This record gives sequence, C-alpha cells and structure tokens, in this order.
Amino acid sequence: MPVSRAQLARFGAPAAFLACVTIVVLLVRAGLEGGGAGTRTARPARAPSAPATAPAGTVSGTTTGVATAAAGPRYYTVRRGDTFSSIAAKEGTTVTALEALNPGVSSSALQVGQRIRVK
Repeated sequence: MPVSRAQLARFGAPAAFLACVTIVVLLVRAGLEGGGAGTRTARPARAPSAPATAPAGTVSGTTTGVATAAAGPRYYTVRRGDTFSSIAAKEGTTVTALEALNPGVSSSALQVGQRIRVK
C-alpha cells in the first residue's frame, strides 16, 4: 500500500520539527557551557626589562633580596555547578577572600560565563 503525501506530511513534519529543536537545544547548551572546558584567565605577565649596566670604571652594587613584581588581578570564569566554595578550592583561596574581592556578586546567584576575581 503506497503512502500518500498527506500521511507523509502528517507524520514527517512533527519528526522533522523535533529533530530541529533537538539540534538547537544542543547548540545553545554547548554555547552556554563554553564548549565544555573551564576557562581561567589571567593577566599576561610583563617581560622582564634588561638590567641596567654600570658605566666602565664603576662598581655596581648587588642586592641580596629578591624583588617580586606585584601580579595583577586574576579572574575565573564560572562553569555550570561552580560555587564560591568549589572555586576557592580550585584557586587555593577562601570563600571569605572571594566575597571580599567580588562585593557585588551574590554567592548564591552565580551564572555560567560570569567572571569573578580570584586574586
């Protein structure tokens, strides 16, 4: 028994619609999750400048202390399921420190993709 066009449209259209909706949902979900990889961003370090050389015939002094450059702030991009506690554990800090660095961020309302300061 051959299938008529009306029967094909009656069953084929909903199946095609469900397939399209499924694809759209998967694409949106992948976009919100950032491709499934957590992202940590940090400010790039500056290249050390060349040491100054003393003019010929002079003695330059040496220092025994190590000068450390203050690192810039570091940020973390929130992933699905992250909490201040889990982020603090990953970043080696405390929840109290995260709350102090992010005064306008509610720890109970983190959103995927949101950047918070960790250092």
